[in-house]
Amino acid sequence: MTNPLSGKVVIITGASSGIGAAAARSLAQYGCKLTLAARSVDKMQALASELPTESLVVRADMTEPSDINSMVEQTLEHFGRVDVMFANAGIFIHGDFIANDINDISDMITINVDAVMRCAHAVIPIMKAQGSGDILVTSSVAGHEKLHRGPAYGASKHAIETFVNTLRRQVAADGIRVLSLAPARVANELWNLTDPEEIEKVSVGDQHFLKVEDVAEAAAYMLSRPRRVTIRNLVMIGTKQDV
Repeated sequence: MTNPLSGKVVIITGASSGIGAAAARSLAQYGCKLTLAARSVDKMQALASELPTESLVVRADMTEPSDINSMVEQTLEHFGRVDVMFANAGIFIHGDFIANDINDISDMITINVDAVMRCAHAVIPIMKAQGSGDILVTSSVAGHEKLHRGPAYGASKHAIETFVNTLRRQVAADGIRVLSLAPARVANELWNLTDPEEIEKVSVGDQHFLKVEDVAEAAAYMLSRPRRVTIRNLVMIGTKQDV
């Protein structure tokens, strides 16, 4: 059976940990060539050393527009093309809005919304010239539900859902797919979950959390569909999560 992802060049933002690192491991198994982008170079270099595929490590701060442009330029120079932009980097702030620092909220909007748009804007001309490409964005169930414990975070993800669903129609004729992957709670650093036994307990055990590997495999599934198919939105939750 033909592997549709073999040889694809994928940029992954937020690749140093969590969903990004899990996606790198998953997509490497499918034969993708990877640009790993984040601020933690040491973590990405360690990750790259264990991957069975060619990878490029790029330091990129999603709050710096020049870093985003450089990330794409370095990928194009190194690999000669960009097949997938996986705009995965994000910040999670929850709790009472008035208790959150407004500057932290502003930073979250920059990374969750502005950086995603900049990533898309940087690769669309390349993908148009190629005649194909995928822009996959890590959204959240908070972009589909009104979860009262995170109004600012939810606003950022509702913005992303609107962006994905409208940009998709603008670039479809150019052979570009735009996709949103929206997980609910994921057992990772954002929830202070790093111990493997605790992760098993909350995900496989009580089933209130997803594993990062669950989300990574969903990303690979979306990207490997035939070009005639676009999974516009994929929402996934822990089986027993109350959403």
